[in-house]
Amino acid sequence: MTSRHAAAQPAADSAPHTSSPDAPDAPDAPADGPRVLRGLVGMLSANAAALSANRVLSIALPWFVLTTTGSVGKTGLVAFCQIVPYVLAQALAGPIIDRIGPKRISVAGDLASTVATATAPLLYLTGHLSFGLLLGLLAVVGAADGPANGAKGLFVPAATRAARVPLERGTGLSTAVERTATTIGPAIAGVVVASFGSLYALWITACLFGVSALVVSTTLSDPAPEPHETPVEEAEGYLSRLRQGAVFLRDAKLLRSIVCMLAATNLLDQAFMSVLLPVWAKETGNGAEAVGLVVSVFAATSIVAALVAAGVGERLPRRAVYLIGFTLGGVPRFVAMATGAPLWLVLAVLAVGGLGSGFVNPIVGAVTYELIPTPLLGRVKTLAQAVTWAGIPFGGLLGAGLVTVAGTSGALWIVGGLYLVAIGVPALNREWSGMRKRTVSDATPAGTAHENGSTAGTAAVPGAEVAGAAA
Repeated sequence: MTSRHAAAQPAADSAPHTSSPDAPDAPDAPADGPRVLRGLVGMLSANAAALSANRVLSIALPWFVLTTTGSVGKTGLVAFCQIVPYVLAQALAGPIIDRIGPKRISVAGDLASTVATATAPLLYLTGHLSFGLLLGLLAVVGAADGPANGAKGLFVPAATRAARVPLERGTGLSTAVERTATTIGPAIAGVVVASFGSLYALWITACLFGVSALVVSTTLSDPAPEPHETPVEEAEGYLSRLRQGAVFLRDAKLLRSIVCMLAATNLLDQAFMSVLLPVWAKETGNGAEAVGLVVSVFAATSIVAALVAAGVGERLPRRAVYLIGFTLGGVPRFVAMATGAPLWLVLAVLAVGGLGSGFVNPIVGAVTYELIPTPLLGRVKTLAQAVTWAGIPFGGLLGAGLVTVAGTSGALWIVGGLYLVAIGVPALNREWSGMRKRTVSDATPAGTAHENGSTAGTAAVPGAEVAGAAA
């Protein structure tokens, strides 16, 4: 979930902006300077390697624990011991990323994950891998991978500007890479585990983390503030910088609204994936194969849509794309399943939903990047990511509770209705008109009060005028 473009244009392009809030503008890639694709290719390659490593690990590790210990409880515990440090470390790493740069954090995190992941099979082969030590290694992987992945997201704006392409193209390609890794990574893990064993999959995971570190170290540079960005007064001390990011996120109304919307939809998506979908597949007699088909069809069409969005996203009206894409991707699947539609029709609905969903992330990502000044990017974006993930651990509980109270069909109707509310209600607010593509002339002079109640140039939220102007 995320991206930026706000004050990135050269002064020569700063003519007054007169288009309507939802009207698409001309692509605003930099007009001057050479076109450099190295950063964009490197950013996408590093993300592909790191995300694939995560997906392979998510399959190989539980299988490794299950086959070596025979304990279902221990199998469930390993994922918990990785994901909790991942989320916490990413949420708290923002000020450090901004302080020392995303390149160092990304490389250091990937190298730590490489060493920790490779250590597990080495210790196992020598007979020294206890379960407690394995949990400790997984905690290291999670604590290192969270900040590293958060840092990689910060390269998107600078890489797309250097390549002289619209920001939506960078976020669209990033979305396609993420969806592809999510689809192909588990398949690769399954083949490797079945053919050679889970130890080999762990070796592959370690290699992929190492490839990510190598690519970042040789192709990417830390992003620098654009000349036309409003200067940000840096807070002193870790806690002050962390608070600075939290205050910015709180006061930027459009950004806050987007984050809250994503938190709600992530919660509902998790309820669907972890409970409603498997229960529906079992009760309808479609079996576990239907779960795989549903996920695969949705992922495949969303990859196609993300690639299309990368090509034409800058020409599309953002607010309309958000509403149509999120509605198609979120609501019809619940209706189709709740009404007892046959499997072929459900898959057709999911295929259309994937097309809608694939357009959303590039648009929402571009808007998000635009709203955050470069010096605050790490601390604000990592906090925003943590908030959007906050409800995911509770999604299964919500789904199970609704099925118990209302039955499978009733639960599908309820979650579908809540999904529609989560999408539609925020978009009715006035600040969502700020989703339009911004230009340099949209920047408001320091000290100007905005309609959304924020005041530019205040000491509490340095750089808040950037977000306020868009809202």
